[in-house]
Amino acid sequence: MTGGVPAIAALPMYDWPELRRETDRWWDRLRESLLDSGFPAPRHLDRANPAEILWRDERLLLAQSCGLPFVTELAGKVSLIGTPAYDIECGAGSYYSVIVVRADSRLQSLDHVGGARLAYNNRHSQSGYAALAHALAERPVRPKPFDSSVPTGSHRASIRAVADGRADIAAIDAVTWQIALRHEEATDRLRILALTDPTPGLPFVCANRPDWHADHIHMAVVEAMAALDEDCRQKLHLAGFAHTMASDYDVIRERHERTKNTAL
Repeated sequence: MTGGVPAIAALPMYDWPELRRETDRWWDRLRESLLDSGFPAPRHLDRANPAEILWRDERLLLAQSCGLPFVTELAGKVSLIGTPAYDIECGAGSYYSVIVVRADSRLQSLDHVGGARLAYNNRHSQSGYAALAHALAERPVRPKPFDSSVPTGSHRASIRAVADGRADIAAIDAVTWQIALRHEEATDRLRILALTDPTPGLPFVCANRPDWHADHIHMAVVEAMAALDEDCRQKLHLAGFAHTMASDYDVIRERHERTKNTAL
């Protein structure tokens, strides 16, 4: 299964500076397992290029994607390998968002967010934007629920924007929230207002390959997970690797279709 074209790999979704060592250790196990399975795994993760570019690269051996781009702009352009499971008290391979406000916020539920200012990482984020849009679509709120909204570029920046008073509310990936509780002091000034409905989590993908090829990569990831040391697994909140199918992500596509024309 080796080839002459250099492969690339990336794990950008939870690669905080405070977890760089653990992410590299995780990649070391993944790389060893992929090499043992005959795949030309690169020595280092690609941290130089934006995830949106890497996901579309024909050399992509393994990367983690957001669920929303996976079902929209990446549909038919990547192959699904599987979905990591995290210790966030959710079904294997699933996750949700925590909707946070300042500890002293007047907001007590999602039913009355009028006048609030929203911070979100980007409009193409399932956890930071689409999940909140779906949650609000289920409630009797006005067509444009927030007085203003600002893209921050990352969940961590959204957390800080709410804590600093530049925004009033944000939806944060539940895994990121667990990481932030340990490494971001701004969480001390926030509280959880609500949780969104679970959806399939952030998938591992590769460049378009035959199903059998992606299946071999899946097994290599499973073996790497088993070889990962417990300290690293706990710090990355890893709990397993689910055998998901592309159809499992239809729920994200369906919800997005219902809410994509609704501005937050």
